[in-house]
Amino acid sequence: MRKRTEPVSLEHERHAASGSSSVGSAAAALDADCRLKQNLCLAGPGPAEPRCAADAGMKRALGRRKGLCFRLRKILLCVVGLYVAIPFLIKLCPGIQAKLIFLNFVRVPYFIDLKKPQDQGLNHTCNYYLQPEEDVTLGVWHTVPAVWWKNAQGKDQMWYEDALASSHPIILYLHGNAGTRGGDHRVELYKVLSSLGYHVVTFDYRGWGDSVGTPSERGMTYDALHVFDWIKARSGDNPVYIWGHSLGTGVATNLVRRLCERETPPDALVLESPFTNIREEARSHPFSVIYRYFPGFDWFFLDPITSSGIQFANDENVKHISCSLLILHAEDDPVVPFQLGRKLYNIAAPSRSFRDFKVQFIPFHSDLGYRHKYIYKSPELPRILREFLGKSEPGRQH
Repeated sequence: MRKRTEPVSLEHERHAASGSSSVGSAAAALDADCRLKQNLCLAGPGPAEPRCAADAGMKRALGRRKGLCFRLRKILLCVVGLYVAIPFLIKLCPGIQAKLIFLNFVRVPYFIDLKKPQDQGLNHTCNYYLQPEEDVTLGVWHTVPAVWWKNAQGKDQMWYEDALASSHPIILYLHGNAGTRGGDHRVELYKVLSSLGYHVVTFDYRGWGDSVGTPSERGMTYDALHVFDWIKARSGDNPVYIWGHSLGTGVATNLVRRLCERETPPDALVLESPFTNIREEARSHPFSVIYRYFPGFDWFFLDPITSSGIQFANDENVKHISCSLLILHAEDDPVVPFQLGRKLYNIAAPSRSFRDFKVQFIPFHSDLGYRHKYIYKSPELPRILREFLGKSEPGRQH
């Protein structure tokens, strides 16, 4: 029995020894693996790690792209929402459209003192204030002919008023929307007309410049009528011409129609860059391009203008005007399209009201670059005015 059990115990010992040696070898293998990994880390990244870094970089780039696309999509949705909302806003608030027609809140140039026209190079100009209605005050400039430049120095308002009775003709200038009577292109025109021997009387409508009141088509027309009557009360037998530019052509035809109906017409009417009526002008204006093909354009944008009492119907007014008419229009006018001025002439020319008066249309080629408000630069303008206004007596001419 002893001999049989002895080998068994030896065998168990051998098994135990072999088990302990296998555990030790496994531990040694683990230690070697850890040392290997540490050595690899110290030695630098292996070939698999650049791929991991590249993948991480691609994920970050994709994340940035997604963020950018989200922001662009958000901006696009805001723009589309605003584009759709504006027509409804204008329809619900017609006063917005009236503001956009008048633009009287845009005062350009800024920071000028309208009480001092000499600051704009008009040293022979006097600033007045007239009151056509209660709570309405109009700022007025009166520029005498350039030949009186020296005599006008230091003179008061009374001297300027008396000067209207001199032998020089008078032009009542009605400016367009935006800005004031001190606008740069307007001042340049006053200088040209003054150099040709005209008195130039201009003013800011109620709500423009330093004039007090709320703008409206009726109010603007009444302002012009008041200033015209003020001039006629001081001008004696001197010719008085009315010159309207852009939106001012609507005021001018409203005024002249009323004057003709009461049988006190001006000696001639000059329309610079005129339109047919405010609806056609609004439809043709560059601001309307982005909405011109919007469903319901007329209902959203044009009907609110009419509901605000704004028409400026030049095409209707010219059928009731009985005085000589001169239309000036540049072919490259980007604000009031040339074809509207031509269309107005085609309406006026055959009208019976002009059968005893001349009607003339003067186009200015697009190569000249006069656009909407620079016709005053034309070297031909003095000749055109001399030939037309110098012969404004009856005798129709086309």
